[in-house]
Amino acid sequence: MGKDSKLILDPLADNNPITIQVLGICSALAITAELEASIVMSISVLFVLGIGNVVISLMRNIIPSKIRIIVQLIVVATLVIIVDLVLKAFAYELSKTLSVFVGLIITNCIIMGRFEAFALGNGPWRSFLDGIGNALGYGVILIIVGFFRELLGSGTLLGFPVLGDPIEKTGLYAIGYENNGFMLLSPMALIVVGIIIWIQRSRNKALIED
Repeated sequence: MGKDSKLILDPLADNNPITIQVLGICSALAITAELEASIVMSISVLFVLGIGNVVISLMRNIIPSKIRIIVQLIVVATLVIIVDLVLKAFAYELSKTLSVFVGLIITNCIIMGRFEAFALGNGPWRSFLDGIGNALGYGVILIIVGFFRELLGSGTLLGFPVLGDPIEKTGLYAIGYENNGFMLLSPMALIVVGIIIWIQRSRNKALIED
């Protein structure tokens, strides 16, 4: 496998930002009650991290070391503002659902970590691939968590009923699917992430720490 391919594939499995590096957990807890919000947040981070890595890489030789964190924050803040304005223009209701969490992309540890650890020391193309790979790894976990939380918590996917009509009580019997409201609470996101981590380590024993 080529080095460029590993930049994309490693974060999807053995070096996932959430399940291995344990970064970006806050958004996984906060916005994954709905699959649509999870998908939009994933796309937003994909844009910010992919473009941001390239910008930081292009500027890496002219950024004074003492202010590199400030420059990184300005770059990511600019990209997040673009994302926020686009959401408000084309998906206003969803932007209200995501609320402050879009703004908190600015402080996402994954983004600042890739700027500092990779983009400052590599060329634009490899930095772009690294950003896309890590954003995809982050997004896959968000979408999986959002899928199960909405499906089991609301009986829907992307707002469409999947598990039948809401439960109707007829005498001593109940017909339909009774939503599990507990799945919509933030602690369940952490439990679902924990299950994913357990499955991942069960399949790859090398990830288990001594």
